[in-house]
Amino acid sequence: MSHRPASAAPHLRRLFELLAAGAPAEELSAVAADARRAGVAAEDLAEVERATEAAARVRNTLRQHRRRETELTALYDTAGDLAALRDLDAVLRSIVRRARMLLGTDTAYLTLADEEAGDTYMRVTDGSVSELFQNLRLQLGEGLGGLVAQTARPYASPDYRTDGRFLHTGSIDAGVLDEGLVAILGVPLLLGSGSGGQVIGALFAADRTPRTFAPEEVALLCSLADHAAIAIDTARTMADARLALAELAAANAVIREHSAAMQRAAESHDRLTDLVLRGGDVADVAAAVAGLLNGDVAVHDGSGWPLTAVGADGSAFTGGTEAGAGEAAALVAAAESSRAAAHAVHRDGRWVCAVLAGQELLGCLVLYGRPELDDPDRRLFERSGVVTSLLLLLRRSVAETENRVRGDLVTDLLTTPDRDPAGLVARGRRLGIDLDRPHILLVARAADAARERLAGAAVQYLFGCGGVSAVHEGAVVLLLPGDGTGPGAAARLAAGQLGRLAGAAVTVAGAGPAAGPRAIADAHAEGVRCLRAMHVLGRDGSGACAAELGFVGVLLGDDHDVDGFVAATLGPLLEYDAQRGTQLVRTLRAYFGCGGSLTRAKEELHVHVNTVVQRLDRVHALLGPGWNTPEQTLELQLALRLHLLSDG
Repeated sequence: MSHRPASAAPHLRRLFELLAAGAPAEELSAVAADARRAGVAAEDLAEVERATEAAARVRNTLRQHRRRETELTALYDTAGDLAALRDLDAVLRSIVRRARMLLGTDTAYLTLADEEAGDTYMRVTDGSVSELFQNLRLQLGEGLGGLVAQTARPYASPDYRTDGRFLHTGSIDAGVLDEGLVAILGVPLLLGSGSGGQVIGALFAADRTPRTFAPEEVALLCSLADHAAIAIDTARTMADARLALAELAAANAVIREHSAAMQRAAESHDRLTDLVLRGGDVADVAAAVAGLLNGDVAVHDGSGWPLTAVGADGSAFTGGTEAGAGEAAALVAAAESSRAAAHAVHRDGRWVCAVLAGQELLGCLVLYGRPELDDPDRRLFERSGVVTSLLLLLRRSVAETENRVRGDLVTDLLTTPDRDPAGLVARGRRLGIDLDRPHILLVARAADAARERLAGAAVQYLFGCGGVSAVHEGAVVLLLPGDGTGPGAAARLAAGQLGRLAGAAVTVAGAGPAAGPRAIADAHAEGVRCLRAMHVLGRDGSGACAAELGFVGVLLGDDHDVDGFVAATLGPLLEYDAQRGTQLVRTLRAYFGCGGSLTRAKEELHVHVNTVVQRLDRVHALLGPGWNTPEQTLELQLALRLHLLSDG
């Protein structure tokens, strides 16, 4: 019985099934061997073998298509990442990770150019385990990466260690060795095309075993590098746009702030100008500035003494009006600094702005409660100083004019008080001065160089108090309404403030209170005599009245207050004798009468010498340690004689 050859059909079907299942090439090759063992005829066996070869080609084609599909999918996903770009680092990590996956390498990494340093540095790595490698920096032309960056062309090395096409350096080779890399493929990150393209970095895929990279792998990595370049460029553009928007927003904010400041300054200027035009005073300006700057404001004159002060809420502010001599001097120093700087200055927790008329310091404007002043508020404060200077000049001009008219009255009052007393009183009332009321009269004198300044200082000193001043016989005469202050105290206060205003020592003599033309003229004569006596006694630059000059005042004073002088000099002794029945006054008179001899005094008094010593010790305790100085001795002897005469 003859055997028919086996059919080739089952084997051909097997090839199709294996192709459909994606079987490996080894299983396809095994089909022809199976057909041979099955006894397929030679002609059919040849057909199976040809079909096996065709199946292998179809398998390779399908494999390439699947690979290409995978690559396209990866590129499509990368493009999607770029379209939704939010985080550049995340996009770059995704690109590097896909490069490693698609090329099937052990590692992948991306370097960027550092324009300031002139080299490239590692930006992203995937699959790297070496810290030394991750921190590498490559100069242009160094290593494979430096060559890619320098030439803007892709380079592949199957074995980096033995490749002599690029410059090996110790640091780069050490990093590559530490990472264990052998085969490396690098492609440039290019912005632009052609010869004008700019290399901003490079993308790499590397294996730890020798490997030859196929052209399609190089093309794939180049595509990914193009996407990375687009991502970097887009991120930079977006960053520039955000920066530009931020700068534009800041500029708009500055413009709005400047516009608001200009509008506020214009409104403030209009408000201050309106105050001046409506005849407002310095206090009105201070109140307006306090409201505009939300702080407490005080105005001081050129000597640092307060003129007015207003709180931020419009109420009275005492913090700027309780200035002593030291505080006044500190304010003048701050005002001088403001004048030198031509701006307001911050001193001792407050802002001070000089109030000037040319280079003359009229005073200063002081702002409390504002540790910081921005430029608009500072300019407003300084502009307020200008308005204040205008008001002070107007006020001084008016005061000088009024004082000039009133000064004529004072001159007539002192030269011809008896010619027409009723007419003088009537003139005074028309000028706001009631001569029938008690007045304190002050006579002030300074060195010749400061005489003119003293006249102006007197006008400033009297402003607002209802007083009047005039230059008469080389001295400045001030007539002040009596307010209970004695002439001595008034003279001392005036000497201090007039000296500061005039910038020189001023001697002031006081007299009064006096009412009526004749009494005022007599008070002036007494003040002139007192002023002369103060000069003789070496008391220039101070203030006093005749009653305070001891026996000299008794001689100079019109009322010759003998009893007052005796009481002021011997009062403690007289009171002690009256209360205890002692004889301290008689003992002191005997002591002086005997030329200070204790022995002669005890004989005259008919007492023991120890009694005289004890009585003099009591005198010492009552009158003080200076009772036996030459000046005090003279006062005591004159008082003892006047007391003896009054008793006789």
